[in-house]
Amino acid sequence: MQKLTLNLLFVLLTFSTSVFAQQESQFTQYLDNMLYYNPAYAGSRDALAITSLSRAQWAGIEGAPKTTTLSVHSPITLKGLALGASMIYDKIGPTSSTWVNGDISYTIQLDRKKKSKLSFGLKVGANFLSNNYGTLTKEEWNDPTLSGAVQNEIKPNFGAGVYYHSKYWFLGLSSPRIVESAAEVGELNYRDIRHYHLAFGGYFKYNRMLKIRPSIMLKVAMNSPMAIEASNYFIFYDNFWLGVNYRFKESIALIAQINLSNEFKIGYAFELSGNRLVKYNLGSHELLLSYDLNSKVKNLQSPRYF
Repeated sequence: MQKLTLNLLFVLLTFSTSVFAQQESQFTQYLDNMLYYNPAYAGSRDALAITSLSRAQWAGIEGAPKTTTLSVHSPITLKGLALGASMIYDKIGPTSSTWVNGDISYTIQLDRKKKSKLSFGLKVGANFLSNNYGTLTKEEWNDPTLSGAVQNEIKPNFGAGVYYHSKYWFLGLSSPRIVESAAEVGELNYRDIRHYHLAFGGYFKYNRMLKIRPSIMLKVAMNSPMAIEASNYFIFYDNFWLGVNYRFKESIALIAQINLSNEFKIGYAFELSGNRLVKYNLGSHELLLSYDLNSKVKNLQSPRYF
């Protein structure tokens, strides 16, 4: 199969000295990784929740993005408070970044009968940025645009969010990356752009066998078009999840998940590009592992749907 290398993509950057775009990692199974987007999600599962996602984007393209994330969050003994932590590792060609974040949230019980709650969250962390454009194949050996290197440059960050959820639906608004920091490598200038996310969804029971869980997420960043993605899952007997995800004008994905128990779930997503890149790659692949440690909370809904 024909391969398109990211060497070519980085050479194209020589036509511009600044890069602005949607910069955050993207996940097909985004609802299973909500702490990444919204710190107010911490503690919402009323249990110690551990989630890992591994994503290989555009398989077959040399240097294509690879992302791994691990998150953990849980309520603490102080009523209404919850803590979380996450790590995200991104590698694209000669560049890599590692985000390390801590999260804290405070939840208000609104209606016990409807199980509705409102949470407020803060995120504090840092990005460790590394790259070495000197490893790229250059058309001109002395090209200053592709010279230089950065090793473990630290960029601080904080974020905030609000999250409402009841038994059947949720609504979240957040900005996980508020600080806009800049970096220079050779003649290239990069800037971390502030991002905003709006997520909405829920589930309803169709019959004894089937539940349906639709959701939508909007992503906004300065100087970039709004990104829209929507998903819909069909949940059979609370154990087998089959879904589809559509990222507007970008990709479509099929998702399969299984609850091996009320606490442990695994999932896999296969995504195809909806643009010209589809000719050059074997799709994107994403693996999910999640575990909710049994909680002492009485009448805890299990399994959880969001």
